[in-house]
Amino acid sequence: MNKYQYKVQGVDYEVEIEEVEGNIAKVNVNGIPFEVEMQKPINAAKHPTMARPKIEAPKPAVAAPQPAAAPAQPAAAAGAGNPVKAPLPGTVTEIKVQVGQQVNVGDIVLVLEAMKMQNNIEAEYAGTVTSVVVKPGETVMEGAVLLTIG
Repeated sequence: MNKYQYKVQGVDYEVEIEEVEGNIAKVNVNGIPFEVEMQKPINAAKHPTMARPKIEAPKPAVAAPQPAAAPAQPAAAAGAGNPVKAPLPGTVTEIKVQVGQQVNVGDIVLVLEAMKMQNNIEAEYAGTVTSVVVKPGETVMEGAVLLTIG
């Protein structure tokens, strides 16, 4: 773990690098955790990464195929539609919609905390929420997909 002190435009920052894996670094800036995407990975010889063991899931028993009932209407595929992206890095504090819920342009879909401020993230599209990708308490980077509206 490396700690650094920075001063940017008169403001002091304490940056602690917890882990670097490929081009993703997990850092704390003044105690706030962030995942930072670097443009190119740091030399692996300088910063070793932890190897994670691969665990194979048990294979399910093969069952006799059964005919599937055809749906009355084709449903939107999970995640199909227009993505709602994080406008800035922060922590998801509240999700105000559920999959299948109808939303209009301007409806608040979730709350993102950034720099100790609560930011209401609004729907940019009208439609049905097809997927919610994040959970409360999760840290996201700018541009990360939060949910999709189809």
